[in-house]
Amino acid sequence: MGQGDRAGSDLAAVQAMRRAFESVPIAGNIVIGEGERDEAPMLYIGERVGAPPLDGVEYPAIDIAVDPLEGTNLCATGAPNSIAVLAASEAGGLLHAPDCYMEKIIAGPACKGALNIDAPVEENLENIARRLERQVKDLVVIVLDRPRHEKLMASIRKAGARIRLIGDGDLSAGISAAVRGAGVHAVMGIGGAPEGVITAAALRCLNGEMVGRLVVDNADLERRMERMGITEPHKVYRAEDLAPGQQIVFVACGVTPGSLLQGVRFFGDGYRTHSMVMTLNPNKVRFMDTVHATERPGPRGVRLY
Repeated sequence: MGQGDRAGSDLAAVQAMRRAFESVPIAGNIVIGEGERDEAPMLYIGERVGAPPLDGVEYPAIDIAVDPLEGTNLCATGAPNSIAVLAASEAGGLLHAPDCYMEKIIAGPACKGALNIDAPVEENLENIARRLERQVKDLVVIVLDRPRHEKLMASIRKAGARIRLIGDGDLSAGISAAVRGAGVHAVMGIGGAPEGVITAAALRCLNGEMVGRLVVDNADLERRMERMGITEPHKVYRAEDLAPGQQIVFVACGVTPGSLLQGVRFFGDGYRTHSMVMTLNPNKVRFMDTVHATERPGPRGVRLY
């Protein structure tokens, strides 16, 4: 963290997550990972992960979507909201999304059925404000700071809402929009499709609302989508379509401090992590604050700071 090495940060995260899978008793299948076309050395789409099988023991088949380091630039520069994240479900419970863009609108549970990806920005903001029992001028909308969003940002501001620009990390932004008290009411714009699937898994656990559509702009992408089983390239997806599983688990661990999770904190004889674990069935959200002692505690015990 903070050493300016984007590739090195990502490599460290990928290697650590891959090692962790070696002790988990599952027949895991990476459906969203580090390389759609098997370009990554590990955690690539189609890689099988899990502990070595025992004689006579059949491990459950699990589909897994991973982002070992969401916000690699954030980690490399020491900026907030970098997280390690994964979502898992029973086989077939997560859409096999291609590595492309996705147009998205994300909001909290109160906005169920109120979002329309084909409607004007102003109409969506009015619907969100109405469901939240507030005015449009009171809304805060997260948008990725990209040139492609200039028209979107102008429309949001014209409607009277406020914008929180982010450089990276639209996955954690989407989660924030579904958590009451996070100070965010919606996420709008175009981001990664794989991140959209992982966000949808989290929103299923949080009962949040999301609509999205893949940005299909060339014939090669359409052929890739067909090979991945996507036959309706312009379909409008909801969270239930992107993550249709009934046994979803979503886990995130803070790398740098953020609005939802603390970052990794080091001290003399260990380190401290802050994680979020969400499940769909049963519907629970848990936060885990863990001290990892790397050396034998001294006479005063393990420090918690």
